[in-house]
Amino acid sequence: MKAIQVGLLGIGTVGSGTFAVLKRNQEEIRRRAGRGIEITMVADLNVERAREIVGDAAQVVADARAVIANPAIDIVVELIGGYGIAKALVLEAIAAGKHVVTANKALLAVHGTEIFAAAREKGVMVAFEAAVAGGIPIIKALREGLTANQVQWVAGIINGTTNFILSEMRDKGLDFDVVLKEAQRLGYAEADPTFDIEGVDAAHKATLMSALAFGIPVQFDRAHVEGITKLSATDIRYAEQLGYRIKLLGIARRRDDVQGIELRVHPTLVPSKRLIANVEGAMNAVMVQGDAVGTTLYYGKGAGSEPTASAVIADLVDITRLHTADPDHRVPHLAFQPDELHATPILPIEAVRTAFYLRLRVADQKGVLAAITRILAEADISIDALLQRESAEGENQTDVIILTHDTVEGEMRAALARMQALPTVLAPIVSLRKEELA
Repeated sequence: MKAIQVGLLGIGTVGSGTFAVLKRNQEEIRRRAGRGIEITMVADLNVERAREIVGDAAQVVADARAVIANPAIDIVVELIGGYGIAKALVLEAIAAGKHVVTANKALLAVHGTEIFAAAREKGVMVAFEAAVAGGIPIIKALREGLTANQVQWVAGIINGTTNFILSEMRDKGLDFDVVLKEAQRLGYAEADPTFDIEGVDAAHKATLMSALAFGIPVQFDRAHVEGITKLSATDIRYAEQLGYRIKLLGIARRRDDVQGIELRVHPTLVPSKRLIANVEGAMNAVMVQGDAVGTTLYYGKGAGSEPTASAVIADLVDITRLHTADPDHRVPHLAFQPDELHATPILPIEAVRTAFYLRLRVADQKGVLAAITRILAEADISIDALLQRESAEGENQTDVIILTHDTVEGEMRAALARMQALPTVLAPIVSLRKEELA
């Protein structure tokens, strides 16, 4: 049977890994796919570097549109990234009747609805396992493996850069700025790390997982996004003393009580006994809670040349297997049939229900704690744990640490405003969300 011909757009870190793994494991992949899969054409602006990587195995061009225009190409793999030219090329490939594989989470989180609609109209597939958590097959798990379940929530460490930074801050007691510079020196963080440290990259991925988990359109613009730039080593240390670790989590949760979906990315206290709390360095992990299966955990490398290539090639194999299948009987892009997607709204952050960690810098005098707890009681916010540090010798101020039970975020914000207005509260209150994930 004639081999499937693949056109590769971009042969950087992931592209070169894809070429290498496909070549190295070609016989095993052929056995699994039922026919050969060959990269026969590569487009990259750096033509000379691309030729050094592929040698005589594929035609190399500078113009990506030449790949799309080639009638022999069955599948186009987009590894350029970004929203601009990548979107145009993906839509052009679909219009030309090509199947598409992409690792571009930003593109799909923002423009996925348009792209999937175009693919359905043309009867082609868009596969994106590599777009979330690198080599971890979380897309396939949500789209196929957990099909029998009503998914209740998904929570994941889905950005290796921020997890590395938080791990180093905890292990070494260093503040964010110091560890970020070290992460950049070691290559874990980009020269411009904004998308990572501000939570945007994780929010792109969480948006895709929310669509797959709950059968809703991709809605990145409705996600609540916070990064780790304001985290201090002090709060990481206090969390540890209370039995928690702080992770940047992407969370999507079904809320049947208010008929909505929580979609949020932010630093989160997680009990240190949870497996996900012990995911260190640049590794990724995703927890999924299903009504039938219970809690499942998916762990592995979230980035890197060959781990991400593993996911790209898995998509190539899936498309090869289904290449001639009736489009109406393929696995849907977002797990649910397109006409079965729900309009369940994404909830505003004020409606989110979660527990909180609070750190208040207060005057060390009588009545301070009573005033704080009274405000929480009047807001019907119950306290789970409280820690009051002794003031250092010669100081007349100290830290009060409070863990609360679950409450509505809007009510907590109102209570925080009242506490902040107390004359005995001497600095901005630190507020972090807490999830038990059980």
